[in-house]
Amino acid sequence: MKVTIDPGPLQGTIAAIPSKSAAHRLLILAAMADGPTEIELAANPGQDIERTIDCLRAVGAAISRSGGSVRVIPPPRPVPSPQLHCGESGSTLRFMLPVAAALCGGGRFSGSGRLPERPLGELAAALKKQGLTFSGGRLPFTAAGRLKPGDYLLPGNISSQYITGLLLALPALPGDSTIRLRGPLESAAYVELTLAALRRFKIEVRSCGDRFEIPGGQRYRSPGRMAVEGDWSNAAFFLAAGALGGKVSIEGLDLSSPQGDRAIVPLLARFGALAGISGSRVTVSAGALRGGEIDLRQIPDLLPVLAAAAASAAGTTSFHGAARLRLKESDRIASTAAMVNALGGDAVELPEGLLVRGEKLSGGVVDSCGDHRIAMAAAVAAIRAVKPVTILDAAAVEKSYPSFFADYLKLGGRVDGF
Repeated sequence: MKVTIDPGPLQGTIAAIPSKSAAHRLLILAAMADGPTEIELAANPGQDIERTIDCLRAVGAAISRSGGSVRVIPPPRPVPSPQLHCGESGSTLRFMLPVAAALCGGGRFSGSGRLPERPLGELAAALKKQGLTFSGGRLPFTAAGRLKPGDYLLPGNISSQYITGLLLALPALPGDSTIRLRGPLESAAYVELTLAALRRFKIEVRSCGDRFEIPGGQRYRSPGRMAVEGDWSNAAFFLAAGALGGKVSIEGLDLSSPQGDRAIVPLLARFGALAGISGSRVTVSAGALRGGEIDLRQIPDLLPVLAAAAASAAGTTSFHGAARLRLKESDRIASTAAMVNALGGDAVELPEGLLVRGEKLSGGVVDSCGDHRIAMAAAVAAIRAVKPVTILDAAAVEKSYPSFFADYLKLGGRVDGF
């Protein structure tokens, strides 16, 4: 799908979509619980969540949909060595690998897009030390063996998803386990989101500095019915749109959420935008934007949208601490730089980040590189461009925010091709 966006400010109010990160965790825990769970979720939650639902069905869970509600009934007896196709979802693969090993004695895993190229080695090595075997070093592969309780050692700076996968699975094992980290934990907020999800299912995990202590033999207790909190990562695009022109409000966001991307509000305020909060409504409107220095180690997913804002801010913005972004749906440092430069901006790649010098964007054609965050960031950058912006492979937004362009139109944007 190719869309073309005419420049112009956005104005109005939309509702936050459910958090993709939280939904992955809650769906998996619901499939491990002691009874059915009703989860309030969007009718079309995006491709990544659909892949997790497909994998849970393959494990033996019964999952039914009714409007915006998902009912999850845990499997009475998990399917041995199920076939698990993870699509392009790194969360699905890294969460389901230890979960399938704990419940099913392993599984046959496959993926698409760049997923086979994304790192898994450190997690696989930790699982091998506890008895799992792998038929190969990259997707597709078969993982065989039942997860054992014990001591797991992982780096803190590769992927918080490794830690989350183990935190979801280890409480189900008959003995106690420990996860120890080598080096500081990056994207720590995603682990906090996992711990919050575990607490909702009455699972105890003790966090002690660089280690997590997980008592074994725990029972995952269904809360019965639950809602998925609003998604800060995707709300960031429209909040940044407000900073570039007009005034945008998003309802249904929790300021006390463990989601790290709630940092978008103070970051936009640092740029010079006007930000206000009233209950669960966050409003951002345009101000005199000026660049600065931003450390992305805890919030790497915000790079594309912050770069879109920086491209129209005075001065230079320096982004650093984002080396892991080279291993996302695209090389997200390179694709973000290419987006800014394709629109007439000035972005220079660094090994672990980006320099963006703010100036007037002329408009042009952006290749999303199949990356949902690049497609959405280009749409935000279009607000301040001189001429229209065309986005190639704009359907990439289906991965996490299927209603993105519909919401763009609700806010008065002019989109052709959607």
